[in-house]
Amino acid sequence: MTESELKEEVIKAIKSVYDPEIPVDVWELGLIYDLKIFPVNNVYVEMTLTSPSCPSAGTIPAEIEQKIREVEGVNDVSVELTWDPPYSQDMMSEEAKLELGFL
Repeated sequence: MTESELKEEVIKAIKSVYDPEIPVDVWELGLIYDLKIFPVNNVYVEMTLTSPSCPSAGTIPAEIEQKIREVEGVNDVSVELTWDPPYSQDMMSEEAKLELGFL
């Protein structure tokens, strides 16, 4: 599998994770700030949450890591949580904004 194919599969895995309070996946919400595939198929994800007091702060990053680990060909996964820049609704995709009635 090429790096771009693996990246597509990782994005599919990330899109299967939803914020339990919002019926939109974390990718479309704009919670993923960076996604890198390193040699030997190590995956790095930098992400945020909708707020520092998010009740799912412990579960969403762990679920993302677990879903990525299930992707065939992935060697290792590192998920880093950041609050900089702070999350805003502007980070949502058009699809997410439509789904949530913001458009």
